[in-house]
Formats: sequence, structure tokens, C-alpha cells
Amino acid sequence: MATSKSSPPPPPAREPRPAGTASAGPTGPATKIRAGMGDVEADSVEVWSDEDYRRATGLMTVLGPDGKADRARVPRLEPAKLTEIYRSMLQLRVLDDRMMALQRQGRIHFYAESRGQEASVIGAVSALDADDFVVPSHREIGAALYRGLPLRTFVAQLLGNANDLAKGRQMPVHPAAPRALNFLPPSSCVATQLPQATGIAWAAKIRQKKIAVLTYFGEGATSAEDFHAGVNFAAVYRAPVVFFCQNNQWAISTPASRQTASETFAVKALAYGMPGVRVDGNDIFAVYAATAQAVERAKHGEGPTLIEAVTYRMGAHSTSDDPARYRDPAELGEWERKDPLSRFRAWLADEEILDAPAEAAMRAALEQQVKDAVAAEENVGPPALETLIDDVFAQPTAALKEQLADLQRIRRRRA
Repeated sequence: MATSKSSPPPPPAREPRPAGTASAGPTGPATKIRAGMGDVEADSVEVWSDEDYRRATGLMTVLGPDGKADRARVPRLEPAKLTEIYRSMLQLRVLDDRMMALQRQGRIHFYAESRGQEASVIGAVSALDADDFVVPSHREIGAALYRGLPLRTFVAQLLGNANDLAKGRQMPVHPAAPRALNFLPPSSCVATQLPQATGIAWAAKIRQKKIAVLTYFGEGATSAEDFHAGVNFAAVYRAPVVFFCQNNQWAISTPASRQTASETFAVKALAYGMPGVRVDGNDIFAVYAATAQAVERAKHGEGPTLIEAVTYRMGAHSTSDDPARYRDPAELGEWERKDPLSRFRAWLADEEILDAPAEAAMRAALEQQVKDAVAAEENVGPPALETLIDDVFAQPTAALKEQLADLQRIRRRRA
């Protein structure tokens, strides 16, 4: 059958094998024969191994809730890197506290915090290289800051002022970032970022660029059509994508138990023909290790990985939400005992990497930086009216210029 020039190439060829034999699973040799669609030449094939299933349904944990860990399993990171990771997690907590207060005071209009999910957000992004791409949802501001987005630039976006890179065109908590950061604008239209991430990864593969693409999404996104489109395409064409699902237990007011009948969210990966890994999303070391391994696989041409980070949204879905209407307060108390910051802070103290006075000084400095950013940006005026027609075309058309002139006349008349 003839194909158009825009049609994707056929998927990579697989070596035929005798009917009824088992194929290797995504992460290891086959141990049993199971029926499946993994090889059209075989009557029965091994779609996944017992080890694959264990990784997708278990819970990878390195750092316990008490802050203790088996040193042999802790990722080998320099003290400076560990301190920077903790600083980024703490920055996100401090920023969330301050911005929630500003929204309640009416000084910004909307906010979505990441409280409780700091290890998932920072643990994943810290496993990337600078050339890798991040395609986020709306709860990964900490990842943007970790990549180098200036704090003032983020505050300007919340305010929609003249310093906002997006010129006030996006809702708060959806910042644009300098192109050099390889950080796409966040998407809160559920799962739409997944095909985009796959497209970036596929383009990189075609151009033979050895990079990985990390895309974040919530467990609710697995119920959307774009989840299937992005994950299936990436698996078939072995695109270098890391699908990072933050299972924070609630898709606004819908509990995870109402999202799927699957045993876990990670186990969905096996049906698509890729590894699925389920990790403790409040354990910074488990998140980092799982992501680093997935990135390594991606860069060596082994295709995508789906990671389910089991975490918890300790706050509301957004400032427009009241979780008290649908969530048992006792549930929050249970997860507060697993706080990712407390766990990591205890480990750093035990290892004599960050003591209490140093941590207190770090927190004070971060709080001051947030205050300074707000003070610097809060009185900046709105974007110039002329920016309404910027960036639509390379050069504004005559029709756009005419419409802008009409608007300017109306505003002058009403002034």
C-alpha cells in the first residue's frame, strides 16, 4: 500500500521466531509463555516477564519514612548535588506557601501548589542532562526552577505583567521559559502533553540526537485518549521518552480507585510493550534512581519507560478547589507522616551533609528571595497593548494592525 510523505515509517522490524516460543520481556528473558500480541509470527509469546510484572506492581523504595536508607542502594551523588536537590525541594515548598497566601490576599488570581510532591518533581528532573527536554503538566514549577527559570520570571508570569515572557497570554502557573532550558510551557489540558513529548522524542531519534524527553502527568491523565496516543506511538517506534505519572491519589475530586480497574498505573505499560516501574514518589532516591535508569534506556535506543510515582497532593487541586468536601482529613494525616522533605532532611542530617543551622539558613534565604521577587514584580505594569498582535505572524498583517488601531481608538475614547 502506498503511503504519503507525511506517514510515519513502519515500526522497527523484529526477528521471526518459531511458533509457540517465548520472547524476551522488556527488561529480561522470558520465564513463561503467555498469550499476547508481541509477535505476529508466533502463536504464543512472552509479552512480559515475572520480573517486569513485579517492578510494575511492587513499590520501589530506598529511603524510608524515618529517613533511613540502605547505603548500598542510595544513588551515588556528590554532596553538592544532594544539597542542591534538597534546596530545590525546599524552594518549592517555600514558594507554594507564599503564593497560596498571595492568592488568598487577592494579589494573584490563581495558583496550583505541589506540596507533598516535591520528591517526585525534583527527583525526576534532577536525573536529566541539560540537553534533555521536559514536557510538564501544571504542577512542575519546581522542575522549571531547577532547570534555571529565574524566580522573578515565574512571579512575573503569575502576575501577567510586562516582564512575563508570554506577555500575559497564559493563566497563572503556566510559565513560558527561555528556549535554552528545553522546558515547554505547562499543560493543564489533561494528557495533551504526552503526544507532544513523543513527537519531540521521535524527532530527536530521526535526527540521531542522543537525548531523552521527560513528560509529567497525573494518574487521571491515564484515562484520556492522548495517553494512549502518546504512549502507544512511543512504544511502537521506540521513542526516547520517560512517561512520569505522578499518582497523587486525586484527579481533582476523583480518587485513583475510580480512574482504572488496573492493578496499578505502572502495569499499563506492559500491555503497550514497555517497562513499567512503580516507585515511592515521596522517596527522593527511588524517584531519582528509576528516572536515571529510564533515561539511560531511552538514550541507548531501548525505547520508553512508564514510571508511576506513588505520592500525595497534600493541598487542594488549586486555589479554586476545596478538598475538605471530598477527602477524609485522616488521609492527609497519614501522608504527612511520609513528607518527602522530612525524610530527605533526616537522611542529610544523619550523613552530616546538611545540619539544622544550615537548613534554617537555607530556608531563610529562600524565603527572602521569594519576598524580593514579589516586591520587584508586583508593581510592574501590564504588557503593552501592542503586544496583542505580536507573535501571531512573523510580521503583523494589515488586518491585525487595523484591529489594534480600532482597539486603541476605543480605549482613548473611554479614557
